[in-house]
Amino acid sequence: MARRTLLFAAVAVLMTAFAPSVSAQDRPTSAVEGLVGYAGFVDDATISHTVFGGAAKWYLLPRVSVGPELVYMIGPGDDRDLVVTGNVTFDFLAGRPAATPFLVAGGGLFRHTDRFNGRSFSSTEGSFTLGGGVRVALGERLYIAPEFRLGWEAHYRVSAAVGWRLGN
Repeated sequence: MARRTLLFAAVAVLMTAFAPSVSAQDRPTSAVEGLVGYAGFVDDATISHTVFGGAAKWYLLPRVSVGPELVYMIGPGDDRDLVVTGNVTFDFLAGRPAATPFLVAGGGLFRHTDRFNGRSFSSTEGSFTLGGGVRVALGERLYIAPEFRLGWEAHYRVSAAVGWRLGN
């Protein structure tokens, strides 16, 4: 009985959190993004990387979107990393306000390549990122979205995406 009550309460909270607060017309459209930034990998000393990437998102609900992200990181020497994740983004404000704070979480794969003593080395493992930022409208379709994320392989990332809303 207690489990059913807890499950019912959890569903009610989720339905309230994700309930449309605006009409379907105001639901954001799909978007594509290009991003650039900095990542610092936590080791004995921070290992700096330049970050380039891209993402796409589709809104399932007025404040919830999903989509893939591909990030390429260039570190010192031959140190290269490729991160492919599927992301879920929660916007704190529905519709298209001038500025929208958001949380993002993603899971996928992390591929690291480097050279040691003249030999190439590669490894692939599971990956996740978690963070947030704010999406700021620059026009009807164009926006910029600075963000901060933590992820595994243990790193932090500071980046800014430039996005373009598709459709209406």
